[in-house]
Order: sequence, then C-alpha cells, then structure tokens
Amino acid sequence: AGPGTDMRTEVSTAAAFVTHLLRAAGGVSEEQLRCFQECLQEALLEYYENHWYPQEPLRGSGYRCIRINHTMDPLIEKAAGMIGLSRKRVCQLLPSELTLWVDPFEVSYRIGEDGAICVLYKSPQPEEEAAEQLESCEKWRTGRSSPSQSYNRMT
Repeated sequence: AGPGTDMRTEVSTAAAFVTHLLRAAGGVSEEQLRCFQECLQEALLEYYENHWYPQEPLRGSGYRCIRINHTMDPLIEKAAGMIGLSRKRVCQLLPSELTLWVDPFEVSYRIGEDGAICVLYKSPQPEEEAAEQLESCEKWRTGRSSPSQSYNRMT
C-alpha cells in the first residue's frame, strides 16, 4: 500500500473536523460542506504524500500541522475557494486560533493559544499493539501483569 492509503483515516478525520466547525458556524449548505470536505481531504492527501512516516510518527509533524492564527491555512483556504467561500468569509466562520495536528495514528487539535489539546482520533501504533497483545497474553497465562515483580519478605 502506498503512503496515501496509510493516512486516509487520519486525513478524513481532520477534514471532517474542519467541516464540522463550518457546519456549526452556519450559513453553508450541506452540498457545499460535502464538497469542502472532499476538496480538503484530497488537498491534504496530496500535500502529505511524501511527508508521512508511520515508523516515526512525529517526523514531519510541523509540516502536517494545519494552522489558523489570524491568517488562514492555505489548504483550508483552497478548499473553501472551491465551494465559493471567500477568504474573508471562511475566516469569519472558523476560529481565529486553531491548530490541528495530523500525524500517523493520531489527530488532535487546540482552539486558542492556551486551549487544551483534544484528541480526535487515536489508533495504537503497530509496535504498541504487539506489546499490548503480549502483555495481555502474559496476564492470561500467569494470572498477573508482566513483567513479574519480586517482593522482599520480612523475616
């Protein structure tokens, strides 16, 4: 599978979230929202094509960060333009401070400079999944969590 297929869940989660923010602001038709979401998803897939590293999820994180900081992120602006929303209008509809991190296995966001970071999507990384399965198997086999601990007895 190519890089595009590896990131589809994370990218669709990010595009759906920005679309949700537009929907909540009102004044945009469902057809426009559907088109916006598709356009943003395609723009993100293309933009992240050679910047997606599942073995090193934090590598390239800055490149994949979607940022609105009193200026509109170019990828959001491009998708908004495809549905006829001006830069000014999309700035009115979306938060003036938004950071959205789209990384392998996790999508998170923060609204405002001092806002809490919220996780939209999290999937265990392949090595985490294997470790969790091994621990679960060990717990079932021995009746306790691994690693086994030794206790000092007082005599």
